[in-house]
Amino acid sequence: MVLGSVATAVESLVVGAVVLALVVAFIRSGLKVVQQGCVGVVKRFGEFRAIKQPGLHVLIPLADRMDRVDVREFPRTGDQQAVITKDNVSLQVSATIFCQVTDVKLALFEVNDFGLAIDQMARTALRAVFGELTLDQSLSERDTINTKMQDHMAEATLKWGVRLNRIEILDITPPNNVLEAMSEQKEAEQHKRAAILKSEGEQQSAINMAQGRKQSSVLDAEGQKQAAILAAEAQKRVLELRAEGEREATRLRGEGEAAALGAIDQAVIKPNTLALLQLRALEAVAASPNAKLVVPYEAAGLVGAAQALVTAVRDAGAGPEAPPGNGKTPQPTG
Repeated sequence: MVLGSVATAVESLVVGAVVLALVVAFIRSGLKVVQQGCVGVVKRFGEFRAIKQPGLHVLIPLADRMDRVDVREFPRTGDQQAVITKDNVSLQVSATIFCQVTDVKLALFEVNDFGLAIDQMARTALRAVFGELTLDQSLSERDTINTKMQDHMAEATLKWGVRLNRIEILDITPPNNVLEAMSEQKEAEQHKRAAILKSEGEQQSAINMAQGRKQSSVLDAEGQKQAAILAAEAQKRVLELRAEGEREATRLRGEGEAAALGAIDQAVIKPNTLALLQLRALEAVAASPNAKLVVPYEAAGLVGAAQALVTAVRDAGAGPEAPPGNGKTPQPTG
């Protein structure tokens, strides 16, 4: 009896525990929590019913099922993909795609796995975009590549309820032989650039020297011109001053001669004085070494007058002690 009662109690406890576990599981299946940044898609017996926002939601146990979908922007980094450029160069390219679910219903029911679909679409887009570009364009125009890839994938991803925010090319790796050729090309360009810079420097130096010589010549010419102008002005001033001096001297000489003539006109010249003046004039003419004196016939009277004048002067010098005479002036002999 005791053993039977114990077994019955154990069975009751087991049954109670099972029932309690079933009740807890039943309640938990009806209570769902959606985290922030996600939404819940409720399906009832496999059919879409509703989209639940973040928070606690009560579902019908055993009938409803909720799938959580992350609606935040997330990056999807693909492995390196082999692509061939327009000029037949093989490259290894890896890209990161930043996308975001905008329509949860489309993302779950229009495509089996939108993440896998985006990866495959990115591979196709990489091959298509790089196939339209040369090697130089592929290495230098990353923004153009990102834009073309986004345009190539945008239409397809919109059907899946996914929006492509941006695409970033992480790495582009050319083959080793291409890297060596690029290195040699870069070195050649550096040598070319150095030669160009050197020639430009020499050209600029020659230009500067020529300009310096030109400016020096111009300054010398301007200096000579200015000196010539100053010399001409000085000479002109000298000539003006000389002309003014001569004009003033002529004026003063004319005034002196006019005064002398006026004085002569006003004075009474005696014959003896006139004869003495004439004699002095003849002496001045005869004193010239190259002069030839021709005495005209009329000069006899002048000589006689001079002798009389000399005698008069001599008598005047003798004074009262002079010998008496008849008071006649000696006549010149012919």
